Amino acid sequence: MNWYKQSREEVLKNQRTSIEKGLTDVEAYKRLKQFGSNELQEEARAGLLSKIADQFSDFLVLILIGAAIISAFIGEIRDSLVILAIVVINAALGIYQEGRAERALHELRKMTSPTAKVIRNGHMDIVPANKLVPGDLVVLEAGDIIPADLRLVESVNLKIDEAALTGESIPVEKDSSKFFKEEVPLGDRVNMAYMGTSVTYGRGKGIVVETGHNTEIGKIATMIKKIAGDPTPLQLKLNQLGKNLGSITLLVCAAVFILGLFQGRGILDMFMVAISLAVAAIPEGLPAIVTIVLAIGMNNMVKRNAIVKKLLAVETLGSTTVICSDKTGTLTQNQMTAVRIFVNNKIIEVTGVGYETYGQFKMAGKKIDVKKNLELKKLLTIGALANDARLERVDNRYKVIGDPTEGALVTLAYKGNMAKEELDNRYPRVGEIPFDSNRKMMTTFHKNYLPGKIVSFTKGAPDIVLDKCSHICIDGKLVELDEDLRSKILNVNNYFAKDALRVLALSYREFDQLPDEMSSENIEKGMIFLGLVGMIDPPRPEAKEAIKKCKEAGIKPIMITGDYKETAFAIARELNMVDSMDEVMEGKELDLISSEKLKEMAKKIKVYARVSPEHKVKIVSALKSNGEIVAMTGDGVNDAMALKKADIGISMGITGTDVAKNTAEVILTDDNFASIVSAVEEGRIIYSNIRKFVFFLLSCNIGEIIIVFASILLNLPVPLLPIQLLWLNLVTDSFPALALGVEKGDDDIMKVKPRNPEDPIIDSSMMYSIIVQSLAIGATSLLAYTWGLKAFPDNLIKARTIAFSTLILAELLRAYSSRSEKQTLFEVGIFSNPTMVYATFISFLLLLVVIYVPVLQPVFHTAALTLLDWGIIVSFVTIPLLIGEIYKVLFN
Repeated sequence: MNWYKQSREEVLKNQRTSIEKGLTDVEAYKRLKQFGSNELQEEARAGLLSKIADQFSDFLVLILIGAAIISAFIGEIRDSLVILAIVVINAALGIYQEGRAERALHELRKMTSPTAKVIRNGHMDIVPANKLVPGDLVVLEAGDIIPADLRLVESVNLKIDEAALTGESIPVEKDSSKFFKEEVPLGDRVNMAYMGTSVTYGRGKGIVVETGHNTEIGKIATMIKKIAGDPTPLQLKLNQLGKNLGSITLLVCAAVFILGLFQGRGILDMFMVAISLAVAAIPEGLPAIVTIVLAIGMNNMVKRNAIVKKLLAVETLGSTTVICSDKTGTLTQNQMTAVRIFVNNKIIEVTGVGYETYGQFKMAGKKIDVKKNLELKKLLTIGALANDARLERVDNRYKVIGDPTEGALVTLAYKGNMAKEELDNRYPRVGEIPFDSNRKMMTTFHKNYLPGKIVSFTKGAPDIVLDKCSHICIDGKLVELDEDLRSKILNVNNYFAKDALRVLALSYREFDQLPDEMSSENIEKGMIFLGLVGMIDPPRPEAKEAIKKCKEAGIKPIMITGDYKETAFAIARELNMVDSMDEVMEGKELDLISSEKLKEMAKKIKVYARVSPEHKVKIVSALKSNGEIVAMTGDGVNDAMALKKADIGISMGITGTDVAKNTAEVILTDDNFASIVSAVEEGRIIYSNIRKFVFFLLSCNIGEIIIVFASILLNLPVPLLPIQLLWLNLVTDSFPALALGVEKGDDDIMKVKPRNPEDPIIDSSMMYSIIVQSLAIGATSLLAYTWGLKAFPDNLIKARTIAFSTLILAELLRAYSSRSEKQTLFEVGIFSNPTMVYATFISFLLLLVVIYVPVLQPVFHTAALTLLDWGIIVSFVTIPLLIGEIYKVLFN
């Protein structure tokens, strides 16, 4: 129901409740049974079976399982068990790492509103928020989080911060007496209070009208579930690579099988050859290595203050081309800050960030001593005293209790070494005329400020306050406000407003005693104008540098906010996101254009203002239709649908709502926009390293295919058995591949444009290099094998051992060469990656183990080699290394 269209009396009647007594406990219990708990159900976690199924859905993994089944069918039980073991290990790694992310997220999750003050049976009680039911009468005070959707029935100077829901950075003034006949936007429903928002000022009461998934937050959460997640770029590329390798493997195996039959070889023998080829063609270690490298990246992300919920999301960050960010609390601090003052006919700049109490006052770049500037000191005093907010220090940070705008004035006083608490004690408040939205002013009365006098301090909207003033204080003198002075003050106000500053005017009036009639008409007139204070929710200091890095990296930062166009533009301009208003679009414009038009305009628009949650999804969809890889950052409920629709959703861990955290793939534990850039850098490094070890593994595997295939063509015995190829692919190659996976990123990795999302992992340049390397490795190993057959005509096992050893050493040297596609081994540095040195050393030691340990020789069908044999092998393995390095010099 549209509760905002109903009067207070209609709401009370429809909810069958009382504004004096609320519900009875018995009725509340009945309604709890009827409507259920007032909470959002967490998104169901994937069960263990579902997670296992996900891990086994990869095409390469399916081929491995098929090879294991065939091996078992033809009697090669040992080979079958080895293949299945690596598949299980890979799946276990993936499930374990994603489980760690889930546990970290669970620790971050907080209750939105654990308790609520409710009137039942005529008495106020504190109850768990999840026990609220429609019809409950909730009491609201400054600092409270709204526990459910409420239709307000009482409001006294009530202001509610709805940034989490609408993106508005300024608290909304509420009026319970109003009701509407027509449809109005969510942010303009001044007679409603919504679950998850917070009271910043005043007090009130409200009737619970919706709970749980029927609240505005709940509706958004329900809509999120309907948005299907798209596979990540790496998923698509690895799946395509797996399908290509699988197809090629099946064709080669079929061709060799038929060729062997024509040569008169037995069917069982050719089955063994086909299995050998299948094992050679598929990089069995690739799924496990991808999982491990992504897991390492996941842990690195945690060190950089980002929790990644899904392994593959790590790489997606690296391919991001657009970052869509909410403004309030993400690009800005969500802390109103006084930055400019007009007093004594002069403009003063104020330094400092947010609610931190240190800062300076400067005029023309020179620091001002507040003690020597009496008008400035008086202005700071008025701002702190005509004020109901206070600062509290929590976890070494200041937090405002009350209205953010008033919090900015309290902070401003602190910067002038004037603490509100001391001012309150020195100049006690003896009366007040509270703020209301009609007159847009607040006045307080204080004693002791002037000897024998009562002084009223007034703050409010500049045009209204100015109209109520007759004089202005300049350099300690009272000057009558003529039209020239009024015009100048209004011009300064306009100048402040053009920079999206929220401006308040401050004035005062002296009385011999506290007036008997403290009405606005009697008091707020004939006042002395003192000055203006301009405030803004400032950008995060680190956000500007982060956006600069984004641009250098070829990533387009976009602001999407529910705030006003002028405010959004001012913040974006300060962050160097935009140059002109032509790059800004409002939500109402989105409603008037087609999807195709939006798709075209999305190429140039950098700021979207006054947008709804549905608009955000449209924007993300338009960007994705242009081929962009979209990351969406945010912390509010209003961001959640777009977080789900984006390629990668990034939620804030501290200020983020549960809905946003549930939806996002990445959660920033420090709410720092700059951490996104670090995460993107980590993602790029990971993708670069994935390319390196794919480059390495495929050149090795194709080399293995060449030696097996060429031997069949030459009618030679099979040079390598399945168990040997499995050892090569799963053990020997895996250690160097992992070492490639932890390579440090290139110095310019954040200076280049994002890769084209359509580009495959293996581009044409890499393919040519793979072909050259594979031919060199395969041909060299075949030469070593034929030499072994001639040197030891009666010892096939030794000839195979020579081929096996030659292939392993050639691949270990190939690992060093794979560290760069363009730079030579000497340019990169042989020992610059210590992990690679350890990895190749371990792989070589394991080779010696399977050759010389007697109990393993029959398992791997190996024979001991002499020093002369090793000398021949070493002379062969240097050939592919030299060919690879010469190719880099000639063709890169």
